[in-house]
Amino acid sequence: MLTYTLKKAPGVPLYEALYRAIRQDITEGRLPAGTKLPSQRALAANLKVSKITVEAAYDHLSQEGYIRSYPKRGFFVEQTELCRPRPRQPEGMPAEAPETLSFDLTGSAPGDFPFTVWSRLERQVMLDVGTALLKPLPNQGAPELRRAIADHLFQFRGFRADPENILVGAGTDFLYTLLVQILGRDKTYFVEEPGYGKIRSIYASAGARCMGVPLDDFGVSPESLMGADVLHISPSHHFPTGIVTPLPRRLELLQWAKTGGHYIIEDDYDSEFGFRSHPMPALAALDDGGRVIYMNTFSRSLAPALRVGYMVLPEDLMAKFRENLGFYGCTVSSFEQYTLARFLSEGYFEKHINRMRKSYRTRRTEIRAILENCPGRFAILEQEAGLHFLLRLETPLSDEEIVRIWAEQGIRVRPLSGFYHGEVPEKAAHCLVISYASLPGDRLEALAEALSKSFKRIWEKSGKIM
Repeated sequence: MLTYTLKKAPGVPLYEALYRAIRQDITEGRLPAGTKLPSQRALAANLKVSKITVEAAYDHLSQEGYIRSYPKRGFFVEQTELCRPRPRQPEGMPAEAPETLSFDLTGSAPGDFPFTVWSRLERQVMLDVGTALLKPLPNQGAPELRRAIADHLFQFRGFRADPENILVGAGTDFLYTLLVQILGRDKTYFVEEPGYGKIRSIYASAGARCMGVPLDDFGVSPESLMGADVLHISPSHHFPTGIVTPLPRRLELLQWAKTGGHYIIEDDYDSEFGFRSHPMPALAALDDGGRVIYMNTFSRSLAPALRVGYMVLPEDLMAKFRENLGFYGCTVSSFEQYTLARFLSEGYFEKHINRMRKSYRTRRTEIRAILENCPGRFAILEQEAGLHFLLRLETPLSDEEIVRIWAEQGIRVRPLSGFYHGEVPEKAAHCLVISYASLPGDRLEALAEALSKSFKRIWEKSGKIM
């Protein structure tokens, strides 16, 4: 059984401390590839922490490729370059990386949550709704919220969604699992490669056959979908490559779904944060055959702790849900739903998004300016959408070495190669995923200095190899 002494540190949650401890054991060879990890419940009991803490740590490790979940077997350490034992640090030599990293360019935590407005709406809901808050809601979610979501989708994503076809759930994780039950475990689900590894894990744990489909410069190609029944994509801004699927390709995918009787799950996770004057229409807005399942969440736009996601199902799938899964209760509290409904319908969500879009545009400009003043040979790859972009370095150093050098300067960053489930193509090497939503506006000078030192170190080491 794994045993760690987890100490609370300022700004470092317990799950982060546990994640670091397990990761260190993996990278230093104490947990070799193939090692089975304790169950989440067992480890939580042993460490005397909550199961949620262990779940979050395991989830982080899974996303970065250190461990993998196998259905009915548990979690196992993956075989990667980082799993190999590293040489011991000679005594008297400085540690390769600081214990606490100062700058995190891997997350996208929304900022400036509208506490004042939200708390006022909560009070109004308590007064207006009263004891009705204690009654169970329809399993699809509160009608008020579904109507507000439908209005929002029409105004901002350009398609009319029937509130009766909207299903509200506690985050997209739950909705993915529900979709497998609606569509069937006998179907083959294709997900983007590279991509957000958690999606693949959820489908697999739900008993579905899941396969990765490679991307070209325009996203997923219909020619690569041989054998697929269901396609899960994020065409508005793919994570982590940043690809925005152009209109002709979107129409091709819709034709593939319509003629073949397939379904497309459109994951529109951060479409609110595009910087183009004319954003690309959602697949759901172009769909005339009832083949698109539209999904989105408020976790990205408002707060990660607000676990409210939703999907818009075609008529036939909603009928199937009601017939076969109507026993499910709604997984989001009525209090949250009524408050969010008012936040949307009274225009506060639009104001919040406009404010955050402006803020993120500023952060994007700032990080780009800092990078462009750094020494060396590199390229910034982006399509004016979402909260991250790619940084491609011209260096013979490995991705692991690049990440280590950045960590020496207190910067956490993830390589694009870490998001591949299988073989990593050559074009993905030496690319870093730069997420700037959490960029500390009051520490730009320190970040600029840390980045400059990181680049100088990379080019120094690269020169010795080239």
